[in-house]
Amino acid sequence: MPNERTPLIMSGVCGLTLETVTCGSQSDSTQDSSSGKPTQSPRRLNTFFGVMVPTVLSMFSIVLFLRTGFVVGHAGLLQGLLMLIVAYTIISLTILSICAISTNGAIQGGGAYYMVSRSLGPEFGGSIGLMFFLAKVFACGEYVLGLVEAILDIFGADPESPISEGVKVLPQGYWYTVLYSSVILLLCLLVCLVGAHIYSRTAFAILLVVTVSLLSIFISSVAVKPLDFIITHQGPNNQTLRYNTSYTGFSATTMRKNLGADYSVDYSTNSLMSFATVFAVLFTSCTGIMAGANMSGELKTPSVSIPKGTIAAVFYTFTVYLLLFLVVSATCDRTLLIQDYGLFQRINLWPPFVTIGIYCASLSAAMCAMIGASRILHALAVDHLFGLPLAPAAITSKSGNPWMAVLYTWGLAQCVVFAGQLNAVAGLVTVFYLLLYAAVDLACLALEWASAPNFRPTFQLFSWHTCLLGIVSCLVMMFVINPVYSSGSIVLLLLLLLFLHYRSPTSSWGYISQALIFHQVRKYLLMLDVRKDHVKFWRPQVLLMVSNPRSSCQLIQFVNQLKKGGLYVLGHVQLGDLDSLPSDPIQTQYNFWLSLVDKLGVKAFVDLTLSPSVRQGTQHLLRITGLGGMKPNTLVLGFYDNCTPDDFFLQDSAFCHSSVGQSSDGEYNFGVDLPSLQAHFPPVRHVESPRWLSTEEYVGIISDATKMNKNVCLGRYFYQLQGEDKGSKTDGSERTIDVWPLNLLQPGSCDYQDVCSLFLLQMACVLNMSSKWRHARMRIFLNVETGSCDQGWVVNEETFRDLLKKLRIRASIKIVPWDSVVQHFALPEGERSKEPAPMAALSEDFLYAVNRMLTEHSSQAAVRFLYLPQPPALRSQSQQYLSQLDAVTSGLGPTLLIHGVTPVTCTDL
Repeated sequence: MPNERTPLIMSGVCGLTLETVTCGSQSDSTQDSSSGKPTQSPRRLNTFFGVMVPTVLSMFSIVLFLRTGFVVGHAGLLQGLLMLIVAYTIISLTILSICAISTNGAIQGGGAYYMVSRSLGPEFGGSIGLMFFLAKVFACGEYVLGLVEAILDIFGADPESPISEGVKVLPQGYWYTVLYSSVILLLCLLVCLVGAHIYSRTAFAILLVVTVSLLSIFISSVAVKPLDFIITHQGPNNQTLRYNTSYTGFSATTMRKNLGADYSVDYSTNSLMSFATVFAVLFTSCTGIMAGANMSGELKTPSVSIPKGTIAAVFYTFTVYLLLFLVVSATCDRTLLIQDYGLFQRINLWPPFVTIGIYCASLSAAMCAMIGASRILHALAVDHLFGLPLAPAAITSKSGNPWMAVLYTWGLAQCVVFAGQLNAVAGLVTVFYLLLYAAVDLACLALEWASAPNFRPTFQLFSWHTCLLGIVSCLVMMFVINPVYSSGSIVLLLLLLLFLHYRSPTSSWGYISQALIFHQVRKYLLMLDVRKDHVKFWRPQVLLMVSNPRSSCQLIQFVNQLKKGGLYVLGHVQLGDLDSLPSDPIQTQYNFWLSLVDKLGVKAFVDLTLSPSVRQGTQHLLRITGLGGMKPNTLVLGFYDNCTPDDFFLQDSAFCHSSVGQSSDGEYNFGVDLPSLQAHFPPVRHVESPRWLSTEEYVGIISDATKMNKNVCLGRYFYQLQGEDKGSKTDGSERTIDVWPLNLLQPGSCDYQDVCSLFLLQMACVLNMSSKWRHARMRIFLNVETGSCDQGWVVNEETFRDLLKKLRIRASIKIVPWDSVVQHFALPEGERSKEPAPMAALSEDFLYAVNRMLTEHSSQAAVRFLYLPQPPALRSQSQQYLSQLDAVTSGLGPTLLIHGVTPVTCTDL
């Protein structure tokens, strides 16, 4: 199995190793650099101690003892139960997704972050992971503030009395609250620095203490007789507010009074409560479902322990909360519920039971949150998603404890406690957790919709319906709780996504986006029916045959401008016979060609083939390249001449050695670095070098393409074209496109509206619509014989202008008299009766005159579009055909010779 803990590699050759030790951090899966001995695996926790115990303690936390009465008092029993059911429904849907993902493969350190990042890719996983880390940090601060609140409730000095009474000796106030919180955070820090195993050893004992405290509450509700209390609070303007409350014991009247909602002002924040604010406080009790998943690096079998332990913990905590809601609504009047967070201490047989339970639950939840946050941060640092700012967090002790990540977490949690009040932090914590749960559901939904064969979780109690419902419910409740926090958290998520996207981290984890794209592309390709093609929606779909990209890069980039959103394929034929080879040499070359495409910044596919001849290989590619309705309709070839090609790799800075450091910072090369790319493609040929392609074979390729109803383009002198590279900012305003729609080698043909001429016009128009040619001027040259008595060319000109208007082609028309050229169109005696031009030999004077005319009128053009005559049927005339084309285009500059065979223009709607 590929190592899923491989960090993001920014340069060099990617080497995937096999996983020999399943571990929670990078340091666990490698050998100690100093000793040379393998480090001891930290995986030692089972389902009960590693998942169920921390999950139960995290879900009980401070809400169990200090906010149960608050929820029922403000919301009433009915709305309180509704909140409880909604909250547990949301987390239950998320748990189904967690169980599905966690049972689909080995899980390493990082918990929920590991699940999301390995499912959705580094961009989404990294942004959600950082937000989950922040949520854990805020939760840690919230639990510490709750613990301080409970401590001050017992030991806090009365603000009205200058003399301390009994155990009430601790001074109160905002800065004292921050001080006490800092001391508790320091205690959590010390425990976490020792290691998670210390916490796991004490967690079970803490759970026993909390369980005893809960039992004392249930027993006290039966054993304690009705009591009356007077509760005092310091109100605004230092006024003392007194409330007469009572504990009635089990009473149908009390329960009936507590059924409905009665939202009032919260005495700790002096703000009016509502369904959303109360639900936000309650939901913090549900944010602990990831506690077991966050311990994935310490679990023996995380794929087994996480589902079982989490489901058991959720069922247990739901039962406890349900019973507590019923007990407090039937035994306490509403004033007591609203005005006293610590009511369980007042009505207990022995109040220290509850006090110890509160302290243990709160301290345990705070430590669990700190440990979980540090593990997430360590996983982010190991994956190198955020670079240097988080790099120190990857440091671990010899035992594998990420102590630097713990220090990061402690420092941020210290900032959170400056909020001063638990309820002030609850809303933000809840929103962050809901966003995380939505992300986990989204990851599972994406895996399910991708229908990848390797997504085979052993946990089957889920479907895409549960995932989608989980996402919707999380997002809805986020905005119900606090629209401002929700909008801000989503904006923060988007900013992190953009940051990671532009930082371009690439990993060997696999991308769910690729599976989803494949699934959708296959579906839409089946819908793309070639029988429904219409000329109105025609677009060029190009197969460009490339012999050596070192000499063809400018042509590759130019054709990229010609595709107009159509298919663009770079084809290459390697000569050889598979029967005589031990393996297919083509498969290893794809990465080099795809890296070339990335370097050039073109949107092209790559198709390579092995064939005994270039002509036969080109036939193969023309037939099999593409899929369904996306198949090439145009073949583009470089021109066959004796010019010594330039090496483009020596001209473009992207291929120079000086840019190696630049590309290695933010770009993963899929096993192909720049030296390897340069070494793969052979040097450009010299004049004396033998050619792999004969003139007969080259002309045969053109003939084959026309027989297969493919349009053909021949590109010459494109190495002279500038401004086509991906870094160019040109918009074509200084460029000119010249179009010669007449077959210049056959003056007797004056049809400007045949299929080939119209195709030539269409291709020029397509180029004029591309980004780098949008503002270029297009000129169309009409060749006329003005010396003849027939003035039909005037009518033809008007007809042609009307045609351009109907085709919505904006171009200037230039009339070029070519009487002086046509007069050289005299075939030698004996040739006139054999074959029509251009099959027969044309005089050198005529060819020179045509070339001189083109040079005179189009010397300043950036590119020229010329009519490519039909190739000869006789193989013996191939050399003559190419010689004529060479003579006509000699020294012109970038020129595209085009022969169209398919109708591509339409004047109707």
